Amino acid sequence: MIDRRLKVLRVVADRGTVSAAAEHLGYTASAVSHQMRTLSRDLGVALLEPDGRRVRLTPAALTLLGRCDDLFALWEEIHTEVQSSSSTGTGQLRLAGFSTAASALLPAVAAEVSRRFPRSTVRITEADPQVCFEMLVADRVDLVVVVVTDLLPPTDDARFEQHPLLADTLDLLVPTGHRLAGRSWVSLTELAREPWIMDRPGRPHHQMVTTACAAAGFTPHQVHEVVEWDTGAALVAAGFGVALVPRLARLPPDEDLVRVPLRGVATPVRHLRTAVRRGTAAQPEIALALAELQRLAAAVGRERPVG
Repeated sequence: MIDRRLKVLRVVADRGTVSAAAEHLGYTASAVSHQMRTLSRDLGVALLEPDGRRVRLTPAALTLLGRCDDLFALWEEIHTEVQSSSSTGTGQLRLAGFSTAASALLPAVAAEVSRRFPRSTVRITEADPQVCFEMLVADRVDLVVVVVTDLLPPTDDARFEQHPLLADTLDLLVPTGHRLAGRSWVSLTELAREPWIMDRPGRPHHQMVTTACAAAGFTPHQVHEVVEWDTGAALVAAGFGVALVPRLARLPPDEDLVRVPLRGVATPVRHLRTAVRRGTAAQPEIALALAELQRLAAAVGRERPVG
């Protein structure tokens, strides 16, 4: 077994402070500090140095973590080989994903894994993409589905195996009776004078929409600020403005809403990705979950928006 203190050091490095690492791991800050002190003592080198309110890893700690990536991956591969010799699986699968994936994809994945591995416990956690990766590092989840942003680890990060899942096209959402409701498709440039219902400034969806609108030659006039798709849909249905919603988002049935596909210049698309810890992809439940996600992604790609 790998020394648990190495996993704690990994989380400290990822979170930047002992207190943040402790909160993420469910430990007390004093427990994390103690583990780092004993690991430092056993190795005979300093691992952490104060850096304002944060901690800085020493060169020795960076060297240790660099070798740990290979060590953890090797252990996961060994664990996979051992578990693959049994038809009962590992006994658990912990899934995490951002809100849309957690509602539209992960329940079906969990159901299929539970069907094939009835003795295994499947758990789903809804979390923002950055938190999903933090949970992977801390070994709190096994597989995550995230929407790609520039804040996520790069695809060549040695700690993970990451693969594209699907390109999630955004559709225009309008109320019935809107001048564009009967169209088979619209271009973003036709929406320059519309009132917009959008996410909060600074969040990924808001940035995606404003960037796409800028590329189409206008700045959207935001009249309402929402976070949940349900809230935005209700405001659109009431005639307060238009919105862009991902094809993957499942909205509550409403006869007063119409989805219209976007085409042409600056059509926004968000990209989804799966990630697991390196060396774990062949574990029975994880392998089945990855295959099921690819099947679901292919089905989504064939879907037409529902008005």
